[in-house]
Amino acid sequence: MYVPMYGLVLAFQDYSFSGGYFGSKFIGLTNFKILVEDPNFRNAFWNTMVINFYRIVFGFPIPIIFALLLNEIYHIKFKKIVQTITYLPHFISWIVLAGILNSFLSLDTGVINVILSKLGLEQINFFLENQYFRPMIIITDIWKEVGWNTIIYLAAIAGINPTLYEAATIDGANRFQKIIFVTIPCIRNVIAIMLILQIGNILQMGFDQVYNLYNPVVYESSDIIDTYIVRNLTNATNISIPAAAGLIKSAICFALLLLANFLAKRTGNQGIY
Repeated sequence: MYVPMYGLVLAFQDYSFSGGYFGSKFIGLTNFKILVEDPNFRNAFWNTMVINFYRIVFGFPIPIIFALLLNEIYHIKFKKIVQTITYLPHFISWIVLAGILNSFLSLDTGVINVILSKLGLEQINFFLENQYFRPMIIITDIWKEVGWNTIIYLAAIAGINPTLYEAATIDGANRFQKIIFVTIPCIRNVIAIMLILQIGNILQMGFDQVYNLYNPVVYESSDIIDTYIVRNLTNATNISIPAAAGLIKSAICFALLLLANFLAKRTGNQGIY
């Protein structure tokens, strides 16, 4: 895993296939300057930050809340059915889901727009309007991953000592108070670690989803760094620019990971190291 990191040298070269790693001209930070001055890259960087910030703000708490609710279900069979139904979408690829979403959200034949039309409301072009594309991305991502992300929290809850709940019952705590004063404090380290990892991946998430759903009309709100890199690798002969973009993304993720870990440990939670 470390040897391929030598390929980062591409970001500092005017790379040519004939010269290779050792024969290509070293141009320092020129590629990074080109990226910073490129409005398309700046837009992609901003979109990546905004979309994944919303993923964390809205998507991160939901699996925790869902795990807490599932833990309160005493009917084991019903609990397993709900778990199975909610985590099955995780195993469906975004290529398949893109087709499913198109069936539900397309302008002319989509189920949602047909219902809106029947109700006399204005139809919405989810795939071609910037104001609706980001919410669609966030909501569909939460729907797909909420069940899968719940598993680790349920495992953490299962490891809580039952005597803590028994003591809370003796003290007169109701079910909600047990969640607040027993369950959440006992899994806060797991929550902190998962949040650290998600913050560290803030620029890495969402490529498969966005790549299969976006189109040139909504580049303004949907183009992210990874799709920018893929598009440049496909259309350009100079692969040094995408390499520089990838290095910027990785460096920022690494810095955010360290910052999140530092803040978690300063607030009394367990970090990743």
